[in-house]
Amino acid sequence: MRMKKIAKCVALGIAALGILASAGCGEQADKGEKTYKVGIVQLVEHSSLDDANRGFVDGLKARGYEEGKNLTIDRQNAQADQSNLQNIVQRFISDKVDLICAIATPAVQSAANATKEIPIVGTAVTDYVSAKVVKTNEKPGGNVTGTSDISPIADQIDLLMKLYPNAKTIGTIYSSSEINSEIQVKAMKEYAESKGLTVRTATISTVNDIQQAAQSMIDDVDVFYEPTDNVIASAMPTLTSVTDPAGKGVICGYIGGVTAGALATKGIDYYKLGVQTGDMAADILEGKTKPADMMIETARDLTVVINKKNADKIGLTIPADVLNGATIVP
Repeated sequence: MRMKKIAKCVALGIAALGILASAGCGEQADKGEKTYKVGIVQLVEHSSLDDANRGFVDGLKARGYEEGKNLTIDRQNAQADQSNLQNIVQRFISDKVDLICAIATPAVQSAANATKEIPIVGTAVTDYVSAKVVKTNEKPGGNVTGTSDISPIADQIDLLMKLYPNAKTIGTIYSSSEINSEIQVKAMKEYAESKGLTVRTATISTVNDIQQAAQSMIDDVDVFYEPTDNVIASAMPTLTSVTDPAGKGVICGYIGGVTAGALATKGIDYYKLGVQTGDMAADILEGKTKPADMMIETARDLTVVINKKNADKIGLTIPADVLNGATIVP
């Protein structure tokens, strides 16, 4: 009789453990059961946007969203073509992705125009309000949020003046189709002129226009300033092929431009900006918040970067106070 009771207790214990184990497995399955689909649309291939893309994926991974486990990513590059942007976004909508990451202003505009339902996080976008994809930076109000790559333009012009203390005229070339570039050039011009500098500008449509635009002003300017313009960023060596032989440096608004051949910047680490964007996307996927209520974030880290090889090439001596604490590109 006693043995029967023991057997019964053991059986009940095993059954109870089975129920608990089953419940635990169920919870685990529920947690990892859903595979999220994310579409990444990037305007064009260049180092800054590539870094933001890579950082975004790593930011998601740091929050537990990893390809091959619980995340599928559809990566698309529009090659700077507006119709490509539209087609890519429509593909994401048809595939019912859970979230769209739009890299660069034209990409986020295309996504925002195509869907009001799918959450969109942008990155490498200068001004979401001027791009007409959010109501305010503090409270976007729709399905779009993200990170801004707005440059510390005053700091960059201050850096330019330290490198070129005798400069009187700045030349800048930018894409006429990028509102983010127009905003930056306007702000740069206002600040530079307040410091007694003259600014000459030239607009371009494609990379094929860069060389001619640079040559048209090379004799009339002391130094060049380039905003975070996607056309210029995709072809910085084309610009420096004109500026270097003339011994004139290019100060730009992004670190990738310096590694691509420009002289210097006090700028944004686009990889870190991408990680920041991925963290925001994870909050959306987890249901913690919605884009409508997520404030547009700005870059948390700024770095002075100097291209020593370019400085030597154009015969420029970098002041010691600029070199102190700067990151040097060999």
